[in-house]
Order: sequence, then structure tokens, then C-alpha cells
Amino acid sequence: MENLLSNEEIKEIEEDLISWYKHFHQNPELSFQEKNTSEYVIDQLEDFGDFTIHKNIGGYGIVAELGKGTPVVGLRADMDALPIKEQTDLPFASVNDGVMHACGHDAHTAMLLGAARILSIKYKENRLKGTVKFIFQPAEEDTDEYGLTGAPYMLQSGLLDDVQSAFALHVCPWRSIGEIQLNDGPSMANIDNFYIELSGVGSHGAYPHQGKDPIWLMNQLLSLIYSVPGRQVDPLDPAVISVGQIHAGQATNVIPDVVTMRGSIRSYSKSVQQSLLDELERSCRSIEALGCDIKLIIEHGEPALHNDPDTNRKIEQFVQENYPQLSIVKKAYGLGSEDFSHILEKVPGAMVMVGCHEEGQQERHLHGSDFQVDERVLSIGTSLLVGFVEKNADQS
Repeated sequence: MENLLSNEEIKEIEEDLISWYKHFHQNPELSFQEKNTSEYVIDQLEDFGDFTIHKNIGGYGIVAELGKGTPVVGLRADMDALPIKEQTDLPFASVNDGVMHACGHDAHTAMLLGAARILSIKYKENRLKGTVKFIFQPAEEDTDEYGLTGAPYMLQSGLLDDVQSAFALHVCPWRSIGEIQLNDGPSMANIDNFYIELSGVGSHGAYPHQGKDPIWLMNQLLSLIYSVPGRQVDPLDPAVISVGQIHAGQATNVIPDVVTMRGSIRSYSKSVQQSLLDELERSCRSIEALGCDIKLIIEHGEPALHNDPDTNRKIEQFVQENYPQLSIVKKAYGLGSEDFSHILEKVPGAMVMVGCHEEGQQERHLHGSDFQVDERVLSIGTSLLVGFVEKNADQS
């Protein structure tokens, strides 16, 4: 498969990029369990030489430092996989049953290793200006017992305090190989998860009038919740409330006492986020007036991902000057969430979507059991990571 980039530095490590990607894909590990992945990354970095390596951050996270002085740039990749049973015919499919790299973190980690390899060579040749911190982050996909993903722990370590600009990539299956998607400002959603426990009065299925049917009451609440984004939020402001779980009862002839519901709330702005939370609370209190008790618990997740326009301009300039054959699309990424947003709250930077879909082939969606990437994305992503570092050095 022909490489889209005529870059000798990339060509020299292309076989390694593919080998690393296949290794990570074949050996996926869940959030906060990335022990073997972390050890493999450390082995590669030690082979490259010249890195100061900080280990076991937030579990199995790594920050590897290269260079000295300013500018100080952070490059980040996530390492964890998902609890999905892989259904591909790849010869390097997951060997861990029920665990799969279905969101491209295997590619992200391989690309960051590729950037580390190229930049370590430049450092040996005195061609690297400033300091680069390679952030191999655990647990982007899931939270721990404290409700935290990996990014907050990377920040809490203090190792990123001096980072002046941060950059990350995400493979993008809705974009063809050779396309790059950028967006200034809010680009992915904030997220709050909610849990509702509605308590009524159970009864025999033949005599519902003798109780307070929590299933019927939850149905009324569900209608209110689903009406909130369409009737309480400006149509020009992205917002969605989705319910993913409703649980009640164990028998066909027994109306239960309790129904539970779990769902998520997503938007781009803090004002809309608060409005949605307020309306959810108001909806619950309205249904309580019908004669039930409702417990509402909110778990706050990632903030919205805000891309810095100046960072995006650097990426655009690099692409236009070095790889004009790549296409740039400017559009928000949707209402998915991404915990790199925690880092972008503290440090100006951006996440760029890199097309990984081979034109003419079936599109495979993120978090799908058949997800896979066009391996040419590895060279493109690595080039962008290296280019971001060089562009920052040129403009510092």
C-alpha cells in the first residue's frame, strides 16, 4: 500500500510503526490495566536513548522527556482498550478475549512512539530545539473508583506544569485517508452521567390501583427528559440527553417498588450544560409530585474539548508547507467526549482528527467490534506530531 508522504524520516521507521501498531492491537488492555503496554513502551523508549522516563503515573502512565529549554511541548497518546469482543479477520486480532482496541488507541500509541524515535534522532544530531514531553496516558475510556480518567492524574503529577502547548491526534473513520479535520474552539462535548432511582409502591399486576407504579411514573419522566434538549435549549447550541439503561422488576405479574435509569448529558458550553442539569432536576421534582420518591445522582465527566485557534494555524501551516497533498476539513467533531480536554483546560493546544478510512471500503465506526484503520494513517499521524514540535520551535 503506497505511502502518501514522501518523507525519508518516516520511511525509515515505517516498518517499526506498523510492527508497534500490530503489537498493541493484538495485546489490548483495559483502562487502568495497561501494565504490559506501558512496559513495552518503556522498553522502546529506553532503546531510543536520551529520554528521562517517569513511570506509573495514574497507574501505568508515562511521561518521557527529551531535550532542554523552551519551548516545552506536550504530545499525548492514550493507551487503553475497550471491553469489546473483536470481530475482525485480522491476523493480528486481539488475543485477550473480550478486550479490543476499537477506538484507535493502538494507532495513537504507535504514532507517538514514532514521533519519539524521529525526535530522538534529531536530538542526537543537535536538531531539536526545546523540550518535548511524550505523554503516554492510561484510561481515557473509563473512570476509576474516584470517578477519574487518566488525564487528571497526568496533570496531578506536576510533570506537565511547564508544558506551554499540547497536541494530540485521534484516528477518524468518517474521514478518508489523506484528510485531516480541524476545528477552533469547542470541538467535542462535555459529559455528565446521571443515575435516577424512582421509588413507588409495588403491587400485584392485577391490581395496579393498590400501589404507585414506578414503571408508569418513569415513563412520564422519560418523556420530560427527552423533551429538554428540543424545547429548553437554543436549537443552535449542540446538546443531547441519552438514556442507556432502565431496570425494573423480576416477574410478569408483579409491579415493582423501584425503577432505575442511567444516562448521559452532553453539550459544548458550560451554560447549556448547567441548563440541562437544572432541567433534569426540575423534571424529577415534577414527577415526584405524582406520589413517588426520586434520587438523582450526577457524575461529572470530561469538560468540552476546546481547540486553540493559534495551535490549529500552526498545524495548517505545517501541512500546507510540507504535505499539500493532504486535505484539511474544518468542522466540529460531534458530541463525543475526550479526556484530553482536561489537559486543554490547563494548556493551550489542540486535538486533530486524522482520516483512517480507505476510500471505497466499508466504513468501520469507533467502538465497533470490526473497527480497524488503514495503516497509512500511522505515517501521517507521526508526521503531524513531529511537525507540531518543529513548528512550535520555529515560532518560539
